[in-house]
Amino acid sequence: MGWMVLKQDPHRIGRVDITDLNNDPVVMWQHRNFVTIALSMSFLLPCVVAGLGWGDWKGGLIYAGILRLLVVQQATFCVKSLAHWIGDQPFDDRNSPRDHVITALVTLGEGYHNFHHEFPSDYRNAIQWHQYDPTKWSIFLWKQLGLASNLKTFPDNEIEKGRVQQLQKKIDRGRAELDWGVPLEELPLIEWDEFVVRAKEGEALVAVAGVVHDVGGFVKDHPGGMALISSAIGKDATAMFNGGVYNHLNAAHNLLSTMRIGVLRGGLEVEVWKRSQLSTKNV
Repeated sequence: MGWMVLKQDPHRIGRVDITDLNNDPVVMWQHRNFVTIALSMSFLLPCVVAGLGWGDWKGGLIYAGILRLLVVQQATFCVKSLAHWIGDQPFDDRNSPRDHVITALVTLGEGYHNFHHEFPSDYRNAIQWHQYDPTKWSIFLWKQLGLASNLKTFPDNEIEKGRVQQLQKKIDRGRAELDWGVPLEELPLIEWDEFVVRAKEGEALVAVAGVVHDVGGFVKDHPGGMALISSAIGKDATAMFNGGVYNHLNAAHNLLSTMRIGVLRGGLEVEVWKRSQLSTKNV
């Protein structure tokens, strides 16, 4: 709640056009009489209702007044604390606001704060039907009754763009933490004759798509058996790997990439790839 207690630097806080509010007589009346209204509605009214209703003046002041105000204000302040602390960030993670159902329950619907910060012109906080946002439901109901109009919503296509972009960022971060093998451009060139000799001397080398792989640590674990993978050592197993014997799935391709040790000079696929990289650099 420090943001309410401390005077903020006017050069750092955001600026918006509030001409419509300044021209609204009800809003300006409330603004001019804020202290009187706040004290009356927070303490005097609860005290009078409880006192005249069932003779509990003190209870009205303490429970319906002071304690109720404390709970409501602390729940409100959670928008500036809890909503920036727990939850996920489905639309943008460059700032701290987050979405979480617990925050939504505590703050009466303000828990989908990441959406609010990313799309501040939207009257909603929660966009899914199952997400708790009573303010959105109330405003929508008022519109049906003619008490609200011109409700602002951000285009669904742009909202989905933000979601997909954030998902991609998470995927990219996760991808960067995984071992995808040595990049092709960093592998040393190996002549075919060298590849054959090294295989004959005991190295479990297999060529697939112009790339030399050391499968020595995988021979015993090969699902197809040791004999099958051993028969490919010292040979070009591209056709075998890509459907000649078995059309290996994505997991097999990913695992094989971690076993790269070199690039065959003249390997067709690699040479095409290198030429495309060279063309890109020249452009």
